Amino acid sequence: MKKSEFPDPFEKARESKGYGEMNDQDDPVTMLLRHKDVRKTAHNYKTFQSGAAPGRIVIPSEVNIRDTRQIPFEVDPPVHKEYRSIVEPWFKRPLEPEYQEKLAKQIANIIEEVLQEDSVEVVTGLALKLQSRALTLLLNTPFDESEKWISWGTHVFRSEGEALDGDKANILYDYIDAQIDRAAKSPTDDMYSVLLDSEFEGRKLTKEEVKGVMVLTFAGGRDTVINAVTNAIAYLAENPESLERLRKEPEITGKTVEEMIRYFSPLTQMGRVVTEDTFVCEHAAKADTRVSLCWASANRDAAVFENPNEIVMDRKINPHVGFGFSHHNCLGATHARQIMKILLQTLAEKIGSFEILDYEENIEDLHHFKRKVGFHSINMKFNPLTK
Repeated sequence: MKKSEFPDPFEKARESKGYGEMNDQDDPVTMLLRHKDVRKTAHNYKTFQSGAAPGRIVIPSEVNIRDTRQIPFEVDPPVHKEYRSIVEPWFKRPLEPEYQEKLAKQIANIIEEVLQEDSVEVVTGLALKLQSRALTLLLNTPFDESEKWISWGTHVFRSEGEALDGDKANILYDYIDAQIDRAAKSPTDDMYSVLLDSEFEGRKLTKEEVKGVMVLTFAGGRDTVINAVTNAIAYLAENPESLERLRKEPEITGKTVEEMIRYFSPLTQMGRVVTEDTFVCEHAAKADTRVSLCWASANRDAAVFENPNEIVMDRKINPHVGFGFSHHNCLGATHARQIMKILLQTLAEKIGSFEILDYEENIEDLHHFKRKVGFHSINMKFNPLTK
């Protein structure tokens, strides 16, 4: 098996019964595995709630390390729509040519940097840098702030050997609190200041509401983007014909991004809390229990995707749920798509080939399922394109 391949651990359970089960800190989860069930449940916010206790819909649950509600992620309609209307225009800025030009320059600089090295550890030496530097554009904050964020590592709530690290989470919370206080005293045109000046139901957003948006922004798009970037590079290293095709057919780059998000599914799942006794996949789900929308399984459902375990770069019909579905589809999807698209374009322009030197896979332990989500580390050599 190639190093960049992602096996589907959910296939047998998805086809036989449609669901799986896992225990998360003594708060069990029923995992929905079929594409149709995931989408149907994601859309039914009345029975399957996002606005439960802060942190409970995340898997692993974060109820023990935060009480700040992430907005609009942990709010249900109709209030969700009101919050989202405030922040969505800001998150659509990556569609602007000026934004894309700055992002392209950042990514080109990083690729030029790694081309000077004999080898680079892609997770921390490329993907983490790329994600953190790009975040300065999304937040409209000074570029130098990215160095602090890089020092936090690939996840803001996790550390080596600990799935959830309250002390590390407090570093993020304290940082955001300080930035909000700074923006309140001396507003600029950064995201903190814009949010503090925004109105919700006829009043200004509170500092706690602003913090909720910022925690989501920092946490939601960190390890997911890092995984997507790392996995894409590993794939192109082992499939040089795909890199060559991107050079010859740049018009398929957008479809390739969507296909990589489907195949790699950077976020395995997201939970919901059941509000009333019901059934999922003919399986009883009691009120106040949790179900998960398993994006990674839904994205490999052979009932929806032909050749689901292959990357089909120009896949014509691709209703993947890699960025979620329905009301709570990912706010940062536009930013992530631009990162991936410009990255693939830059690699096609500048890289002749890659060599994987050594690697350590990152495997999620989901009780009955073990899922590869990427790499803890992967050392590679980048070779320039010679024309």
